[in-house]
Amino acid sequence: MTSDSRDGRVSRGSRGSRVSRGSGVSSEDWDRRVEALWDEYDAYERLGDEAGFRAAMARLVAEFPDEDPVGLFEMASAYDSTDGEAEAADHYRRALAAGLGEADTARRDQAVIQFASTLRNLGRPEESIALLRLEDTREEGNALGDAVAAFLALALTDAGREREAVSLLLDTLAPHLPRYQRSVRNYAAALLPPGS
Repeated sequence: MTSDSRDGRVSRGSRGSRVSRGSGVSSEDWDRRVEALWDEYDAYERLGDEAGFRAAMARLVAEFPDEDPVGLFEMASAYDSTDGEAEAADHYRRALAAGLGEADTARRDQAVIQFASTLRNLGRPEESIALLRLEDTREEGNALGDAVAAFLALALTDAGREREAVSLLLDTLAPHLPRYQRSVRNYAAALLPPGS
């Protein structure tokens, strides 16, 4: 099953600001055109034209220099949404290495979750777990918050660590409950081996 990168699309208002990097292209205009292309994704999918969607995204990405972190992220998302997980993983890795966090923090937070999900879909749950555990320890956190826990639980399940996954989900759910928060947290802890 492919990650649905469209699920995590951020609104234009929540994207970080971005400079044109000397390409002469307005980042706001580019972001609008990328958003418009994502809005058309379902039409491409209905026509069975996922390759056409990727090609349209590649044309947009080509407006910026090679290895532009935001361009790499958008291309990764396009591959991810069209069953190209191996290509997506490569692009996510390159986007993060190229400084996506400095270029656009909202996209960076999405990239980490989408990359981890893609790794899990590629049968590499331990890499997914490591990436999401690291994300969970970041001082500035991840704006997508509980989504990190959700995808970590999926990876833990794929790694055969179901009790740990359920414990994590219960602990994440507890603050949202109107009552029984302490009980749910205690039960979540009880699912884990002593000393965990």
